[in-house]
Amino acid sequence: MRWVYDDGGRAAAGFVGDAGDCVTRAIAIATGMDYRVVYDDLAERQAALGKPRSARNGVHPKAYKPYLLELGAIWTPTMGIGTGTTVHLRESELPGGWLIVRLSKHLAAVYDGYVHDTHDPTRDGTRAVYGYWRVR
Repeated sequence: MRWVYDDGGRAAAGFVGDAGDCVTRAIAIATGMDYRVVYDDLAERQAALGKPRSARNGVHPKAYKPYLLELGAIWTPTMGIGTGTTVHLRESELPGGWLIVRLSKHLAAVYDGYVHDTHDPTRDGTRAVYGYWRVR
């Protein structure tokens, strides 16, 4: 799997510095939505859960999973309790099209064998994929 640097529009939206914004970034990239819109939507959902009104340093699954469903994303699990790793972050093990892959403590956007992210999360093809959201 190849890696492409992509901040999802974070800098263009006026944000500076590093952040743990992988959820916002992956959703913005894979859906084609504006980073600021996704950020604000997720921050509002975080606040509704009693968490800080921010999407800068992580977003709780209870905030982003319903959001993805509302966007029409379809979840496909690739790992279950006791199954071990069956899918890795490799082009040959994932379908084509826009995906948001769930990794350990990270989400990333993938399109036809390219990971779009601010760093390479593949671990040379050994990174386990817990599942993926198909979007677009």
